[in-house]
Amino acid sequence: MLVVAVPNADASKPARQPLQVASTTFTQDGQQLTWSVELKQPFSPGALAHDNRTLCLVIEDAKGGQASAQVCLAGPRPGSGAPRLEVAPVTGKGAGTAHFISATVKRSSSRQLSASFTPASIGIGWRATRWQVSSTLKAAACTASKGSAVCQDLFPRRPALAKLHAPQLVGCVPSGAPFVNSGPSNQGKVVALTFDDGPWVQTAQFLKVLEHYQVPATFFEIGEQISTYGEGGAIERRMLADGDMIGDHTWSHPDVSGGGTFARDQIIRAAAAIKTATHGFQPCLFRAPYGSVSSALFAVTRSLGFKTIQWDVDPTDWARPGTAAIEQRVLSHVHPGAIVLQHDGGGDRSETLAALPDEIQTLKSRGYRFETITQLFGMKLLYR
Repeated sequence: MLVVAVPNADASKPARQPLQVASTTFTQDGQQLTWSVELKQPFSPGALAHDNRTLCLVIEDAKGGQASAQVCLAGPRPGSGAPRLEVAPVTGKGAGTAHFISATVKRSSSRQLSASFTPASIGIGWRATRWQVSSTLKAAACTASKGSAVCQDLFPRRPALAKLHAPQLVGCVPSGAPFVNSGPSNQGKVVALTFDDGPWVQTAQFLKVLEHYQVPATFFEIGEQISTYGEGGAIERRMLADGDMIGDHTWSHPDVSGGGTFARDQIIRAAAAIKTATHGFQPCLFRAPYGSVSSALFAVTRSLGFKTIQWDVDPTDWARPGTAAIEQRVLSHVHPGAIVLQHDGGGDRSETLAALPDEIQTLKSRGYRFETITQLFGMKLLYR
């Protein structure tokens, strides 16, 4: 319900009003939701709480009209300039306890703001949802009707419908240098975990660990093994659903550094197997078996639309040096922008699997975050 603010009885003091919304949108962009809002006056996210104001996106059930969550703008954490979002569940009794969520918040002007986040972070799924922006002011200078101490402005006046749908990843777009062995070092403490030679009998166990710690990784797969170990494509579809990335590691893992039609056929056949298993995903990342590359191979990969990815942290886990050795080699060489090579296939990978939890926990304790190769290089993902 829209509550209309009326002037304070003290005519000498102008009545304060809620911040007025000029325009707003709530849209889906692949796996992200984006809320954009423009106000009629400049505003400071950091001053909202101090001024007894809120600016929130209210999420409602599409059919019943019952509010289920509110996503509110908050000021930056100490030492940071980026605004934050906090979400609170909403029931018939009102809003519950709020908590901050992971979101990308940007400002294009003093009156505008956009925020991107996942549906899971605000407790909704991929389904039709109604939404509305609520701007409130709680202060004695703002007197509302029916004795309420809160003045509220809702925009649009009636909740709008967002037709959200489960996105299907169908490809990625290579960008930047066609061959890399390390990521950018100027993006803070970020590391990319990569795994080669799967799918394999232990790949599902690697996914379980990554899922437990909510860490994404990039898997470079051998095409001919997908029909044997991919569980009918369930492994590959699980990777994409988890936010992992899949790359091409040739059809049968030969040395393709000579390039030419042999390399081309190996890459194309593996890509086709990945696309079939995932029901439509076309990879754009390639890793050469044994790390054997050449200008002739790069000519082939570029012509096929692939970015060739090598590494700069190699614990030689394929040689099975022991869990402690694998872990120590990874942790002692990781740096901002590192690409870590390990293996989920091609043999008994129990040592690598056992080292993975400690690697992740230690790197997190050091302030590292984890990204896929496509995230590390800011590559565009394609959805339908």
